[in-house]
Amino acid sequence: MEKILIVDDERGLREVLSIMLKRAGYVVTEASDGEEAIGHVNKEIFDLVITDLRMPKADGMAVLKAVKSSSPETVVLVITAFATADSAVDAMKQGAYDYLTKPFQVDEVQLIIRNALEKRRLSSENILLKREMASQSSFAQIVGQSEGMQKVFDVVRKVADAKSNVLICGESGTGKELVARAIHYNSARSPMPFVAVNCSAVPETLLESELFGHMKGSFTGAMANKAGLFEVANGGTIFLDEIGDTTPTIQVKLLRVIQEREFRRVGGNQDIKVDVRIVAATNKDLEKAVADGSFREDLYYRLDVIPIRLPPLRLRTGDIPLLVKHFFDKFAQDSGKPVPVLTPEAMHVLLGHEWRGNVRELESLIERVVTFSVGAPVSDEDIRGWLHRVVTPQPQGVPTDLPEEGLDLEALIDGIEKELLLKALERSMWVKKKAARLLKLNTRSFRYRLEKYAIKGGRD
Repeated sequence: MEKILIVDDERGLREVLSIMLKRAGYVVTEASDGEEAIGHVNKEIFDLVITDLRMPKADGMAVLKAVKSSSPETVVLVITAFATADSAVDAMKQGAYDYLTKPFQVDEVQLIIRNALEKRRLSSENILLKREMASQSSFAQIVGQSEGMQKVFDVVRKVADAKSNVLICGESGTGKELVARAIHYNSARSPMPFVAVNCSAVPETLLESELFGHMKGSFTGAMANKAGLFEVANGGTIFLDEIGDTTPTIQVKLLRVIQEREFRRVGGNQDIKVDVRIVAATNKDLEKAVADGSFREDLYYRLDVIPIRLPPLRLRTGDIPLLVKHFFDKFAQDSGKPVPVLTPEAMHVLLGHEWRGNVRELESLIERVVTFSVGAPVSDEDIRGWLHRVVTPQPQGVPTDLPEEGLDLEALIDGIEKELLLKALERSMWVKKKAARLLKLNTRSFRYRLEKYAIKGGRD
């Protein structure tokens, strides 16, 4: 239900518009002057503001400015009593959507309001998500014929249209987000947004604002009201990756959203109703986290209504040939290069590898193979070279004594530091935040070192 603010010092006009809009199903708030309207605007977000231009205390231009400062996505419709409507045209130049000249016809008002709200809805959509949705094929990105993956496919098909929350468990790189997307795009919610957020990638101090939004002035840097991802996902699905990394404070707020289907923005005092299906994912043992007190038991059972367990790649090696073909086709098409050919010995190496990084590690390997392929068949030696590639010269240990000829201390220290940076990135599957934690570095210091040694790639 869209919220509309009517601002006019003429009580009769306010009441006529209010009755008409309430009958049409809108939530209506009234203000008798600009100052009162600005107070409402600073407390909550409206989808549409209808304001007269000439009013006591603060005029319509002041209301327009306050709206665009507090909530830029809100649509403003101005009313003028002057036939020339010059001031209304000036208001449109300042960001108003359209204007009405008094007196006006009810049909005219209804049409303009419908068009204005349609503009609001369109501008609020995440265009990238819509494009992705349009091109998404249900299970096209999930490859596997193994028994374990067939069980996953069967569960997805059965639960896609259910309203129940889903908890996807599995090691990093097993494809948890792909399964979440398959659930969404096979459900009745598919026309609505699919919004993904990595809970471990967002700083703890910002995650609450990211999920639930905030009001202007609620903290340093909050220059305008902002909708959270739960509002963006309304009617659709929100994917909470790495849910096990959330703090107790966030867990309490998530529990309230699940139970009450409502939340408040940071600094807000209005409850916001949402209809969102939650699909969460983790690579942690949440039952163990519940036992040691780091994860709320009540939240765990609210999320684990429909559990899906993704098998690691080492337990479904029969899928490796299919995955290799899938990634070969994908990266060859992207790069405009021919699809490489693997020798039987090369495939044997792939089948015998432990794949600690699961499908993500295999995908990265195949991308390297395609990038550096020169047309000849890819041999087992090629694959071993890429699996155990040496990115930088390995230092020959730290000397315990100073050689007669001396040594280049800076070069030695740089070599050791670069090697440890690369090892941390490899161990964390090139997730920068996790790699920084392994080395007990803050994010800024870690990024500085990556730039220093020209180490590129990885994910935030």
